[in-house]
Amino acid sequence: MSHSLRYEVNCSILFTELPLLERPEAVRRAGFDAVEFWWPFDRAVPGDQEVDAFVAAIEDAGVSLVGLNFAAGDMPNGDRGLLSWPARSTEFRDNIDVTIGIGKRLGCRAFNALYGNRTDEASAAAQDELATENLALAATVAARIGGTVLVEPVSGADRYPLRTAADALAVLDRVQTSTGAANLGLLADLYHLAVNGDDVDKVIAEHTARIAHVQIADSPGRNEPGTGELPLQRQLAELETRGYRGWVGLEYKPSAGSADSFAWLPRERRGTTA
Repeated sequence: MSHSLRYEVNCSILFTELPLLERPEAVRRAGFDAVEFWWPFDRAVPGDQEVDAFVAAIEDAGVSLVGLNFAAGDMPNGDRGLLSWPARSTEFRDNIDVTIGIGKRLGCRAFNALYGNRTDEASAAAQDELATENLALAATVAARIGGTVLVEPVSGADRYPLRTAADALAVLDRVQTSTGAANLGLLADLYHLAVNGDDVDKVIAEHTARIAHVQIADSPGRNEPGTGELPLQRQLAELETRGYRGWVGLEYKPSAGSADSFAWLPRERRGTTA
């Protein structure tokens, strides 16, 4: 099955052989015209010069930023977000204006808030309550620029509590019920959902209207499509059939060099201006 959804490249997992600020240009040379990033700085509130350099790298490359994560802690060492982490809640709140500010400058309207691992310092209920408050705050600021805050199930992190689409949707429901925030959506990473044992076809059939962003990688291996066993093209076609019109983020680990990992995708399918 084929589809006409647009692809973009996650520059935090692809092109890591290059310095971060050189990656948007590499993406453009590969034929794509849009990128997404995890939080690209080593602290929640970077200096103005760092932010300006990041913005310039994207503008100079001639690509669009279509997705950006809020600060999520030390990802390489296992952190998976600050949203529900009591000791770092202030850090998350300080990061909100910076993240949305970058979005305003670059036209990005999708902001991923990784939920955070369970911690021994607080009960699960207390962490969930904090996450509700912080998501509401983030949604309020994002709404000023027409932005959407995303919540994502994740695999490979034992203490991360959102494993399935239902887990994430329950969080969205809780925030929407308690605060009325409407600009929240599910980030459906088809790889994470499949690896966690979720019924991806059922998620697509029942919840496409609540999916605000999609990411893909194949399994096993989390490499590019075609290296594993997931029916990604069929599922993307089904998403489109059911009304999804957003981006598809390529968030995979390239099995060889990044530029060589796009052989599965004809160049004419890589960007709207390729």
